[in-house]
Amino acid sequence: MPFRRTAALPPLIASDVLTSQLVGIGMNFAASPAHDPNIEDSILFASIEGMEKQDLRVLAMLVTWFGIHAPWVNADRLTTLARAQSSARVRAFWCALARWQRKDRRFVRLSRSYKGPRQDVLEVGTEFQLQRHGEDPRFTGSAIRIAANILRDRPADVLSPSLLARRHNAYHFRIMMGPSYRADMWAALESDATLSAATLARETYGSFASAWHVRHDFLLLRGASSRRTPPEPKK
Repeated sequence: MPFRRTAALPPLIASDVLTSQLVGIGMNFAASPAHDPNIEDSILFASIEGMEKQDLRVLAMLVTWFGIHAPWVNADRLTTLARAQSSARVRAFWCALARWQRKDRRFVRLSRSYKGPRQDVLEVGTEFQLQRHGEDPRFTGSAIRIAANILRDRPADVLSPSLLARRHNAYHFRIMMGPSYRADMWAALESDATLSAATLARETYGSFASAWHVRHDFLLLRGASSRRTPPEPKK
């Protein structure tokens, strides 16, 4: 039977593990970076931490990160993950974030994924904060309500695309090949060329067919590269 894409999110992780993963994808928290954490898993976990556990620091960093790095997010997988969440607050958050980035047509499905009432990011005090500071312009009229003074937006807290590409191998290949399962598979093979197609598919949440073809192409180019002979020097 062919391996189908895995839609489910892995089990929830501890906060300190999540912090390392977020540092690994370019957020400047005080922790050591995890090695090449899955991007969509990490940002989905961050949204749960922010919306369900009221961690506004993580939420603010996530929104800033998304504003910079959204072009290299796998929108198909993020949409699948976000729509599968039982939390209306998390679904509303991703609907709002996708609406903010609506110029990127890849996020259209995500922007239409939540149909319920607007969700207040703060559990108390939203009306007071809105009267004093107005609504955060990134989310005006969206599925969430939050005042403009709550989520700090500091691009310096997030690595630039060029710097993140040096740290995160899959991100590097997403810039080269587009934000796809194929790019993640190629990055995984760069780290371990012995991965079987089935293992490669599982580790990158892709299909077996895609993994088989990527592995075939990777080994083909690797073999061609090893057979190259340098040109003879000119006399």
